[in-house]
Amino acid sequence: MASNTPDSERLKTWSFDAFVVGISVAGNGRTFGVALGDGTVRIVDAEAPEPAPITVHNGACLSFAPDATPDAFLSGGDDGKLVRINANGELTTLAETKGKWVEQVTAHAGANVRVYAIGKDAYVLDVKGKKEPRKISHPTTVGGLAINAKGKRLAASHYNGVSLWWLATQDSKPQELDWKGSHLAVTWSPDGDYLITEMQENALHGWRMSDGQHMRMSGYGAKVRSMSFSRRGVVLATGGADTVICWPFSGGGPMGKAPLEFGSGPMNVSDGSPVTAVSCNPKRDVIAAGFANGALVLGNPGVRSVAISGARKAPVTAMAWNAAGDRLLVGDEAGEVVLVDFRE
Repeated sequence: MASNTPDSERLKTWSFDAFVVGISVAGNGRTFGVALGDGTVRIVDAEAPEPAPITVHNGACLSFAPDATPDAFLSGGDDGKLVRINANGELTTLAETKGKWVEQVTAHAGANVRVYAIGKDAYVLDVKGKKEPRKISHPTTVGGLAINAKGKRLAASHYNGVSLWWLATQDSKPQELDWKGSHLAVTWSPDGDYLITEMQENALHGWRMSDGQHMRMSGYGAKVRSMSFSRRGVVLATGGADTVICWPFSGGGPMGKAPLEFGSGPMNVSDGSPVTAVSCNPKRDVIAAGFANGALVLGNPGVRSVAISGARKAPVTAMAWNAAGDRLLVGDEAGEVVLVDFRE
């Protein structure tokens, strides 16, 4: 990165006047997509003209993710639609269930699948359209979806645990990972050996796939609503506290180990506000974190944190790095979106 403290010329800001539901980077590694609570999506490319609103849903966007194809995104809405948005703004409705909400979406380019969830049911779609959609059901509402890096296993979180499905086997039964409570967002470690969920309570829970070992990560002052593994999977950065809590995942995982943290100290940018969004850089050992008071910092445990300037006051809701790790897009509850450019 050219600079950890970009000047005003390296910050580009837009006001979209609606809650930022999600920010994703397309498979091409360059194009950002921003999903908003008013049902629109903006395509943000630093080399392109100002992003125009694209009306995707007759209602709100509820879920957002990169598509399995390299130049598009997937959006689920409260109008029951799963929509593919091409980088040029072209829309394709992939599925529609009137009167239902599409609350979870994910996709995997290598596996050529898209997955979305409505209530207790998840649907696996073949990108090439050669197979009938596969319906997989769960005991309660799906709280999160995640496909492992190899594209072989789908994790669906729900009340009292997670169900693991083999994507290549149509009639497979799930492996059940049990733990009492409501499990929401779910993520795999880069090596696929750890699976972590955000709980409805102020905690995370996890499993080590190699031996089924449980991991409980607690002590947060607020609910954890964002987590991100570092590029090598060495730490899991999380929100939910007034500093960025980073759990160590080298040498057998975090069991019995104290977490590391950063984001406090002389800057005091949080002013006691909790971290609401985190994103680990895909190329460097740098973590971006946004707070409920709108503050934005870059740092890493054991390294001095740096605040990014800006007039944001609303809670940060979403952020994402591009594939090169030299641009960061951040959005908040008020609809302000800022592109931070670290290129030389």
